[in-house]
Amino acid sequence: MQNATQGATTLASDTRSDPPVKTKNRYDAMEWAGAFGDIGTLIPFVVAYITILGVDPLGLLFMFGVSKIAAGLYYKTPIPIQPMKAIGAAAVAGGISPAALFASGLTTGLFWLLIGMTGTIKVVARLATKPVVRGIMLGLGMSFVVEGIHRMVASPTLAAICLATTFVLLTNPKIPAMFVLLLIGVVAALIGNPALWGELTQVSIGFRLPQFGLHQIKWDDIVTGTLLFTLPQIPLTLGNAVVAIAAENNDLFPDRPVTEKTMCISQGIMNLVSPLFGGVPMCHGAGGMAGHVRFGARTGGSLVILGTIVIVIALFFSQSVAVIFKMFPPAVLGVILFLAGAELAVTVRDIGTKKSEFYVMVVVAGFAMWHMGVAFVVGVILDTALRKEWIRI
Repeated sequence: MQNATQGATTLASDTRSDPPVKTKNRYDAMEWAGAFGDIGTLIPFVVAYITILGVDPLGLLFMFGVSKIAAGLYYKTPIPIQPMKAIGAAAVAGGISPAALFASGLTTGLFWLLIGMTGTIKVVARLATKPVVRGIMLGLGMSFVVEGIHRMVASPTLAAICLATTFVLLTNPKIPAMFVLLLIGVVAALIGNPALWGELTQVSIGFRLPQFGLHQIKWDDIVTGTLLFTLPQIPLTLGNAVVAIAAENNDLFPDRPVTEKTMCISQGIMNLVSPLFGGVPMCHGAGGMAGHVRFGARTGGSLVILGTIVIVIALFFSQSVAVIFKMFPPAVLGVILFLAGAELAVTVRDIGTKKSEFYVMVVVAGFAMWHMGVAFVVGVILDTALRKEWIRI
């Protein structure tokens, strides 16, 4: 935890010294290592979409790759592109058709584009005071920590080795921790599942291009996608992928600031385009940025790197994605999630010593571990009540 705090402090001081006009993406070893800092959330959802819903991995991965590259080149910070978690979880649990999933992406994109372009998000953003935002970040961070632990306990020995090795190497610029972590994971996967050797020999190269798929979406799919998936996702996206990510980016990279409006428009555009070529609903996410940063990313170069890798897999190895992803054991993904969560959680250390603000942060964090939208509403009400002295603690 101390290393994480020192790392974030160093990062903040480093970025403040860089003039905005000179900011360029880097593609060095640390950017390569940081590129994989968000695969703990990406891989499980991608595998679920492919194996349970039957989504074609070609369009799914291709649009993730394109979106990552676009974000990296535009923002020049490691603002992640992630699957929308509420939509993903509900879709997998409900077993709906891919067409309804794609339809939810279209209506999701339209909603956030309108909210951003009309300036409506500015009204909501003004309600997001520092204690509320920090509470959301703390709750999300702890959710990642808990989820990471759940995955690590499946292989405690492997998890302990990975966690210890990663902590030792986190501040070592010559040996990026992520590279060693992934190497340990690959070796463990091959040792633990000898049949994987045979499956890897069956991996084939076959070039395919994504196909335009708007004709697959029917009116019933739009109604189903909107009611069952788009609407429930809105509160989570607001807290995590608009308010929290903007605050986190601006804290870590004050020379490359973003606004809540920009985050809305960004998510609106990519979700309107993504479903047209078989992509699933996507968003930015504070936890994902914490993961990229924790493992070394400092510019958008990490997103360009990961996006390029994902596109190559999509275009040439889309039929073998499930086998390729078996090279990353759950325990290794758990370690990545754990450290990303810890990195995000320690950003709240600047909350100060005022009891009322700390209290709001803790309450919001608790609710955020259950439901991001409820946490935001509770936080706004509680913070307002304390500031106006309607209640005292």
